[in-house]
Amino acid sequence: MSEETLFTKIINGDIPADIVYEDEHCFAIKDIAPKAPTHLLVIPKKPIPKLVDASAEDKVLLGHMMLMVGEIAKKAGVDEAFRVIINNGEGVGQTVFHLHLHILGNKKFSEDSLGF
Repeated sequence: MSEETLFTKIINGDIPADIVYEDEHCFAIKDIAPKAPTHLLVIPKKPIPKLVDASAEDKVLLGHMMLMVGEIAKKAGVDEAFRVIINNGEGVGQTVFHLHLHILGNKKFSEDSLGF
């Protein structure tokens, strides 16, 4: 990876963040530009630019992150209704090229809209 991302700088301690969860594989922070009253990001410590860049060796990490989404949602009090979004590429809104999962809650989303 040629340039450190914002998330890598958070992992390295170069930039502060409001960390709400952390383990040896991933961490979760509050989004700085929330799209819902609860908007958290689950980020792997391993830098993977986009979901399509994940390999078979990342299978356990990706599964772990999905399980942690549920735990983090419970801790945030949105486990009864929340949305998980992964943007893959600039054309759909990915701005930081380090894989991350959005947890959005405490907002009513319509069936035909992502709510953004």
